[in-house]
Amino acid sequence: MNKFLATGRFTSDPTIRYANNDKQTCIANFTLAINRRFKREGEPDADFIRCVAMGRVGEFVEKYFHKGMKADITAHIQTGNYTDKNGNKVYTTDAIIEEIDFGESKSNASANTPVSTSTETPDDGFDNSDDGFMTVEEEMDSSLPFN
Repeated sequence: MNKFLATGRFTSDPTIRYANNDKQTCIANFTLAINRRFKREGEPDADFIRCVAMGRVGEFVEKYFHKGMKADITAHIQTGNYTDKNGNKVYTTDAIIEEIDFGESKSNASANTPVSTSTETPDDGFDNSDDGFMTVEEEMDSSLPFN
C-alpha cells in the first residue's frame, strides 16, 4: 500500500499550470514544510516535501492555499527520474495529492494563535486551569468507575 499522510505548511504560493489536453487539467506544484517529530542537534527541524495536485484537487489548492498556510494531506509517493541539461540523471520523489484539507481555522491561520471561544470560567465545581486539563476534587475521585 502506498499511502502518505502528513501535516505541513506551504513554503510558498503554489505554482499553477494547465495541461495542454482536452480537459485543461489544473496542475498545482508546491512544497510543504513538515516538522520532524524528534529533533537532533545539527539536523534540520523539518523536511521539505514536493507535492503535486491535479484536476479538482489542484483547482482547490489554487483557490484556497497560499504561503504559510497549514494543510493536512493524503497522498501517494511517486518516484521518477530525468536527465538534466548537463547529462546527469536526476531522481525525484513527489507526493501526489489525493486529498487536502485545511490544517487550521481561518482565524488561527491569520493570527497563528489559539482561539478561545469563551472568556468566562464555568462554575462547575472544578478547577479549570489554562493548561487544558481540569483538576478532579478528592471527593469526586472515589465515585469514578476507573478508580
